[in-house]
Amino acid sequence: MLDTLPASDGSGAASELVIDLGAIKQNYLDLKKRLGGVECGAAVKADAYGTGVDRVGPALFEAGCRTFFVATVDEGITLRDVLPRARIAVLNGLLPGTEEVFPEHGLIPVINDLEQIARIRQMCVRTDRALPAMLHIDTGMSRLGLTAEDMKWISDEPDVLGGPDWLYALSHLTTADDPDNPSNAAQLTRFKEQLPRLQRRMQASLANSAGIFLGPDYHFNLARPGFALYGGRVKDGEPSPMAPVVRLMGRVLQVRAVKAGDTVGYGGTHKVQKDGRIATVAVGYADGYLRSLSSQGAAYLGDRKLPVVGRVSMDMLAVDVSDADRAEIYPGGFVELLGSRYTVNDAADAAGTIGYEILTGLGHRYTRRYVDTGSGET
Repeated sequence: MLDTLPASDGSGAASELVIDLGAIKQNYLDLKKRLGGVECGAAVKADAYGTGVDRVGPALFEAGCRTFFVATVDEGITLRDVLPRARIAVLNGLLPGTEEVFPEHGLIPVINDLEQIARIRQMCVRTDRALPAMLHIDTGMSRLGLTAEDMKWISDEPDVLGGPDWLYALSHLTTADDPDNPSNAAQLTRFKEQLPRLQRRMQASLANSAGIFLGPDYHFNLARPGFALYGGRVKDGEPSPMAPVVRLMGRVLQVRAVKAGDTVGYGGTHKVQKDGRIATVAVGYADGYLRSLSSQGAAYLGDRKLPVVGRVSMDMLAVDVSDADRAEIYPGGFVELLGSRYTVNDAADAAGTIGYEILTGLGHRYTRRYVDTGSGET
């Protein structure tokens, strides 16, 4: 990550979100190395976890990724526009009314139930093509995927899978970020038990980001990292081994003197204990900086940590800059709200949530700047 504050450009622009494509590529390569010869895909749903799929998708493709996972058909179409040669799978599956969209845009449905199996078989007959598909087996998440009862029926009626070109059978781990949880081994066992019931040759995929770190038994033929690509932690309660990807720079609107006894923000929840200075920063919960970070978050000015004080409001938050050099904090300047010193994981811990929510919630009012620490700014 770049480690210098952006210069004030005098334009009055919004706060700035810096996204390091070089860090994303390096995270991908580090995960791929852990997998040995197993293919490493990438989850880029929710606009690449809020970082911008139009830039992140091509960066990952450049790093060698060829298989991408999105949540919705619309996300798949958007990604196809920037990655004409990638394999793009849609996790939400083949919903009614989307039958023509998948072949038109070269998208691969992840089939989640028996009705969807029937639907894609009909598509294969109608188009006289073995359309590509993936098959989701539920091994413990109880959200999407074929149930144990479904799999027993398929085992008794194997011809029901005839027609499509089945690329992968996949499932999803529920507790991979807790490596000692027995649910991991239980799901692995269920997955291995269910695969022979398909009675068809298809590759297998189980590991998400944290699943990669559970070891080779979980890797199968394809891993599907998501959060780790964007700097997220892979083990609950521990620092992330991945490089930070985002840097949120909050634009300072005003610096004002406060006296002991003054209160800051809505509700007067923060009471100033001694004379000092407060910087008002143009970031609020409308920008994805959670209200639960009120008097819990932190900002950095260089190496100096400064507390967020008072309630986070829709468009602004307050930082106690009493200990900062007056020459370094001024209207139009910046403080760092997220970065290598205070990561999305740190903010999540302070807010009582998960880093996914922090990352995907970062809004679009920021000026977005993409850099590539491996090759310079883009």
